[in-house]
Amino acid sequence: MPIYEYSCQECNRRSSILILSAQQLNSVVCRHCGNSRLERLLSRFSAPKSEESKLESLADPANLSGLDESDPRSVARLMKKMGKEMGEDVSDMDAMLDQPHDDGEATDHTDSF
Repeated sequence: MPIYEYSCQECNRRSSILILSAQQLNSVVCRHCGNSRLERLLSRFSAPKSEESKLESLADPANLSGLDESDPRSVARLMKKMGKEMGEDVSDMDAMLDQPHDDGEATDHTDSF
């Protein structure tokens, strides 16, 4: 069901009108003043991105600007941005960022022989 945008020739205001049938196109009136002299406008449209195009946009080097690989918060912000782009639930990322961190040194959890 398309939504068309119109500009009224009388009051110069815009109206967005849901068109349910082709017959309704002939009886469109301004929602503000009731005038039938409307000019149909070109509207913007959106199209969902494919998963492939989402991954391509994430691989753009511009998305990595400001990334400090040694800063866990910087990496977490990048991961949160990537998760949102891919439609994943990243709400627990904020909780991880709020947890206290050690002095930044990597801890070796392997056993020594």
